[in-house]
Amino acid sequence: MTEEVLGFLMFATAIVLLLFGFPVALTLGGTALLFALIGDTLDLFNLGLLGLYPLRVFGVMKSEALVAVPLFVFMGVMLERSRLATQLLETMGLMFGRMRGGLGLSVVIVGTLLAASTGIVGATVVTMGLMSLPAMLKAGYSPRLSTGVICASGTLGQIIPPSIVLVLLGDILQGANEQAAELKGNLAPEPVTAIDLFAGALFPGLMLVLLYVAWVLFTAWRDPKACPALIDEAPAGEALGGRVVKTVLPPLILIVLVLGSILVGAATPTESAAVGAVGATFLAWRNKAFSFKVLNEVARATTQISTMVFVILLGASMFSLVFRGFGGDVLVEEFLSSLPGGAFSAMLLVMVVIFLLGFFLDFIEIIFVVVPIVAPILIAMDLNPMWLGVMIGINLQTSFLTPPFGFSLFYLRGVAPDSVRTIDIYRGVIPFIFIQLIALILLSLFPAIATWLPTVLFK
Repeated sequence: MTEEVLGFLMFATAIVLLLFGFPVALTLGGTALLFALIGDTLDLFNLGLLGLYPLRVFGVMKSEALVAVPLFVFMGVMLERSRLATQLLETMGLMFGRMRGGLGLSVVIVGTLLAASTGIVGATVVTMGLMSLPAMLKAGYSPRLSTGVICASGTLGQIIPPSIVLVLLGDILQGANEQAAELKGNLAPEPVTAIDLFAGALFPGLMLVLLYVAWVLFTAWRDPKACPALIDEAPAGEALGGRVVKTVLPPLILIVLVLGSILVGAATPTESAAVGAVGATFLAWRNKAFSFKVLNEVARATTQISTMVFVILLGASMFSLVFRGFGGDVLVEEFLSSLPGGAFSAMLLVMVVIFLLGFFLDFIEIIFVVVPIVAPILIAMDLNPMWLGVMIGINLQTSFLTPPFGFSLFYLRGVAPDSVRTIDIYRGVIPFIFIQLIALILLSLFPAIATWLPTVLFK
C-alpha cells in the first residue's frame, strides 16, 4: 500500500458514497478525515497537515467573490416568486404560437431571459413545465420535443451569466491559476476572476441558444406534425406589441444593469448581485407579488441554498487537502502529462471524465471535487484558464440533462402529466445532449468564441 493508492481509494470511496445519496459535505469531509486517520496509522499521512485546514476556511471567509453567491440566489428566488416566468411564457406564446415550432421557440427565448436573470434551474424547469407543457401537448406537439426543449432551455442558467456556477468556477480557477503559475515558476500570473468567466461565457451561451433554436426550426421543417402552429387567435398587433414591451422590458433592464455593469467594469459581481437583488425585489413589487411573507420565504430559501453551497465548499476543502497530502495531485499531474498528445489528450480525458460523472453526480460536487485537482495541471499545460472554465461550465450544464440522474429530468417529471412517460423525457433530451457536445467541439475548435470578448473588455 502506497500513499498514492490510499489517496485514490479515498477518491473512489467518496464517489461511491455520493452515489448512495449521503450528504455531500459530510461525505467529503468525513471520508477525508477517515482516510487521514488510516494514513496516519499506516505512516502514509502526516496529521499535522490538517493544521492548514483553518487557513482554508479563513480563505473561503475572505473571498469577496463568494459573497455574490447568496445575493444572486436571492435575486433568482425573488424573481421566481414575482411571476416573471409566467408572464414571459404567456407573452412569447402569443408572439410565436401561430408559426410552426413557435411554442418551442417561445420556451427557448424565455429560458434565455430567465437564465440571464434568475439562473435557478429547478424553478425555471418547473415553471415552464407547468405553463408550457400542457399548452404544447394540447397543440399537438410531440411529447419528446416538448419535454426536451423545456429541460434544455431550463439549464441555460448554468452557463449564461450571471451564473452561480461561473462564480464558483471563477473562485476555484483563480486558485488553480496561481498553483499552475507556481508549477511553471511564474511569480506574477494574470488573475482569473468570475468577471472574466462572465465575459467568456456570454457568446458560448448565446451560441447554445442559437443551436437550440436551429434544432426546433429543423424539427418543424422535417416533421411538421411534431410541432404544429396554434389555431387560437392572437391579440391585435398593437395590443400584443404593448404587452411585449411591458413584459420583456423590465427583465431586460435588470439584465443590462447586472451583467452590463460587470462587463464594462463599473461594478464587481458582488456589487452587481446586490443591485440585482434590489431590482428583483422591485419587479416583485411591480407585479404585486411582494409582501413581507414573500420576503421571509425568499430569505429562508436563500439561506438554505447558500448554506448548502458553502458547507459543501468547506467539506471539499478538507477533501482536497487530504488528497494532496497523499500526493494524489502529483500522481494526476504525472499521468496527464505523460499522455500521448500532450494537452489535447489531457483535456479530452478530463472532459470525458466530467461528462461521465455528470450522469451520477451534481454539478456542485464535480466543481468542488474534480476541478481543483485537474485545473492547475491543465492550466500549467498552457491552456487558457478562461476557455477552460467555459468548457467545464458547458460540460457541467450537460449533467442536468444526462439520464438517469439529470436534475432537470426529475424536475420536469414531478410536474408533467401522467400521459407523458418518463422514457419520453429521456428520449426528448438526447438531441440536446448532442447539441451540448457539438457546442463543446465548436468551442474547442474555435477558442476565440470564449476568449475574444474578455480580451477586448479587459486588456
